[in-house]
Amino acid sequence: MTMVPEPYGGSGGGANLADILERVLDKGVVIAGDIRINLLDIELLTIKLRLIVASVDKAREMGIDWWEHDPSLSSGARRRELADENERLRERIAALEQRGEPA
Repeated sequence: MTMVPEPYGGSGGGANLADILERVLDKGVVIAGDIRINLLDIELLTIKLRLIVASVDKAREMGIDWWEHDPSLSSGARRRELADENERLRERIAALEQRGEPA
């Protein structure tokens, strides 16, 4: 019996990309790092990088839901922002009307 080598990147025995992605999204992965730029022991710039790769459900389990409150990412947040702005404008108009000033 002759063994024929499998081409590079084949699926023989190893997990395929879909399996790996499913595991990563199910468990979550955190990558953290800092970049610091110093000149003569004076810190000029610090950049803190934090990357979390997880499914939406896993992120919610971890208490991460910032995208739900960001108006640029969530239509619900945009509606809440507009409703808050409308309420502030109504209060302002009511205050102006009470003082007798035209709106």
